[in-house]
Amino acid sequence: MAGQAQITSVEALEAFRSDLIVYLSQIQPVLDEISSDVVRMKFWLQNEQRQLWESHLRQRRRKLEEAQAELFNARLSTFQDSTMLQQMAVQKAQRAVQEAEQKMAALKKWARELETQGNPLLKMVDQLKGFVATDLTAAVSYLTQVIKTLEAYKEIVPTASAAQPDPPATETKTSS
Repeated sequence: MAGQAQITSVEALEAFRSDLIVYLSQIQPVLDEISSDVVRMKFWLQNEQRQLWESHLRQRRRKLEEAQAELFNARLSTFQDSTMLQQMAVQKAQRAVQEAEQKMAALKKWARELETQGNPLLKMVDQLKGFVATDLTAAVSYLTQVIKTLEAYKEIVPTASAAQPDPPATETKTSS
């Protein structure tokens, strides 16, 4: 048969198909983990850390108010000559409040940065998840069908060539 296909390695397709199935089983959890890590990071920045530093800021402002009140009382008191200790406590409390305010500002900046830089990347991960879920799954189905078709073709071809009669032998006349 002149138009006969030469199928030499259906096993290579089967191996590729099985490797693709393994890849799909491994990539899905990785993509899900990436998405959940970004969500956890957003939650951590926008909720946990914000609440933590808001609490620290309130405590530090309260300590600053207490230190300022002690300094005021020391200045009014006739029994104390020096208010240096209270002034140092106020300065220390002011630095602590400034530090907490800087941390709050940094958290807001990081949250914005995560949104602006993370969202496009997360969108690409979601697109990849869609590609994996639809296109690669369809590719596995397609490969399964191709392998079945090729196996069926391999089974038909030998029987078709056996059913064809051999070309007639040509006899030559010899003179005696």
